[in-house]
Amino acid sequence: MKLAITGKGGVGKTTLSSTLARLYADEGRTVLAADVDPDANLGLALGLSQEEVDAIVPISKMRTLVEERTGANAANKFFKLNPYVADIPDTFSRDINGVKLLVMGTVDVGGSGCVCPEHVMLKAVLSNLTYRKNDVVIMDMEAGLEHLGRGTAMNMDQFIVVIEPGARSVQTYRNVKRLALDLGIKRVRVVANKVRDERDEEFIKANIPAEDLLGFIHYNLEIMDADRNGQSPYDYSPKAIEEIRKIKAVLDRDESE
Repeated sequence: MKLAITGKGGVGKTTLSSTLARLYADEGRTVLAADVDPDANLGLALGLSQEEVDAIVPISKMRTLVEERTGANAANKFFKLNPYVADIPDTFSRDINGVKLLVMGTVDVGGSGCVCPEHVMLKAVLSNLTYRKNDVVIMDMEAGLEHLGRGTAMNMDQFIVVIEPGARSVQTYRNVKRLALDLGIKRVRVVANKVRDERDEEFIKANIPAEDLLGFIHYNLEIMDADRNGQSPYDYSPKAIEEIRKIKAVLDRDESE
């Protein structure tokens, strides 16, 4: 199963990504969670301390590795567009609570069309993750839609758009679905987070097709407390775990089809 979790900033992508990852790991599945967000905090949500997260060097910042695999350096401006990366997820991931965490990082250049060694390296690693046949791969994507334009997640089984009960979030879902279809991704699903009451639920149901709605995560102070205390939501909020477990059950049915 290969999932890309996307949506606007602050909607709860990392909470969903980390909890799904740990639920699958608890079942004995091999789980690789890729933090593709420049504001990387998936490690904290999985259970690492801030000091441990700060010590992780993202793949995009491993200059020697990028030079070795792409052939690019100060004396050589030409580089491979298909570097060997199959060993990178297992070699450079960090094991935490049964989940392999791979922090991708970002490329510090302007514009969305960068063709540079670091970008080629990141795209190659993300593409390689989709070929891990029996593994669960969960990508915690960057906020916004730029990654869809770059096609870095084009081989995922499905996109999950995390939204809040509001018109702008619904519009994000529609934009993601349109762009994902352009990449050949036919399954784009929605998880509604920070849902307060039945009115919020009815709003979501009225604006999201039933076949696309995976489920709800209700507004939960325990998740906020977990974040404030630097703890994993998985270790802090039984209610959130049960709601995400129901979402996972739908994903499991998808996988068995």
